[in-house]
Amino acid sequence: MPTFDVEAIRARFPALALTHGRRPMAFFDGPGGTQVPESVIEAVARYYRESNANHGGAFETSRRSDAIVAEAHAAIADLLGVPADEIVLGPNMTTLTFHLSRSIGAALQPGDEIVVTGLDHQANVDPWLAMAADRDLVVRTWEPHLEDCTLRVEDLDGILMDRTRLVAVGWASNAVGTINPVAEVAARAHAVGAWVYVDAVHAAPHLALDARAVDADFVACSTYKFFGPHLGAVYGRREILERLPAYKVRPAEDRFETGTGNFEGAAGALAAVEYLASLGSLYGGAGEAASRRERLVAGLTAIRAYELDLYARLEERLEALPGVRLHGLRGDANLERRTPTAAITIEGLTPREVATHLGEHGIAVWDGDFYATGLIERLGLAPDGVIRIGLTHYNTHAEVDRLVEELRVQLR
Repeated sequence: MPTFDVEAIRARFPALALTHGRRPMAFFDGPGGTQVPESVIEAVARYYRESNANHGGAFETSRRSDAIVAEAHAAIADLLGVPADEIVLGPNMTTLTFHLSRSIGAALQPGDEIVVTGLDHQANVDPWLAMAADRDLVVRTWEPHLEDCTLRVEDLDGILMDRTRLVAVGWASNAVGTINPVAEVAARAHAVGAWVYVDAVHAAPHLALDARAVDADFVACSTYKFFGPHLGAVYGRREILERLPAYKVRPAEDRFETGTGNFEGAAGALAAVEYLASLGSLYGGAGEAASRRERLVAGLTAIRAYELDLYARLEERLEALPGVRLHGLRGDANLERRTPTAAITIEGLTPREVATHLGEHGIAVWDGDFYATGLIERLGLAPDGVIRIGLTHYNTHAEVDRLVEELRVQLR
């Protein structure tokens, strides 16, 4: 299998050539939104040049646009391992989840129960809390273990009840990188008759996802987190979507994609998926006869191996810095249970001070709570939050060393 060529990959991303103070920018801000390859930029531009039209017209540009949007559905479906007619596209994961929560809530009765977690991004908490308030539902919270920021399925057993109707859980924490046991959650939820709504926004750039294999009922993601434009997508199990009432205008053909879509975003999303699939051919061992789904799995598997090696280097060097605390799972034994996303605090410095120092030296990291507000509050770190260092497959060992050295300088 060919060696993962990070320099060849970086050459496909124009933004990675940006400089700050005569040094290359180093982007560790991926969990907030990744950079995009030239092929995605070109796909969006080509849409405007050749296919810019509204849906359903009896003329060529409209037919081209419709074909691109249909192929984008199919591409996202391949990414998630589901049929294309079970994909809903929209502005972003948060907006789609609020939209679908209204339909899901209409299928529930007062006194029914839902489960949210204390680990998740608020986009997979607040829509359900609003729905519960509207429908007079009971909300139960699955609390994380704060010493390692994990959810433990044995704790869920004491929360699930006969009237539990929905469990909302993240595939991976966008704040601390914990990967949750989604298949085990789904098995337990289904045993009491509940649906499972999974936030896969943070997982999608790092893991080969298979919504059917984990038996999730809904899986939501946003393409701008995996090298595409600002667009959201949700997989919904067909038999559930067909049962739910849809809030839409009467002539709309699609029951859950309301209003005119972001067609240029769909073109970019298609290109982003094709980019990931290309890595399966180049570095994942996927042969010429491989399907797009097979190439995607191979590509994301290659990404995963590279990113974990990179993360192990980052963690080792962070642990050696005085006053630095890494929150969440630590150590080689836990690598497979996390994404390459580090959340740290530094004694005597606020996260914003650290992020500002790094930013002044051309290194992009995020500080704050990243909408994982409940977790940061539980950790006692609100309102300042943490410093989040998010690795992606276009980062390098040299960039990791540069980041750690700048932290060392700030600590002197």
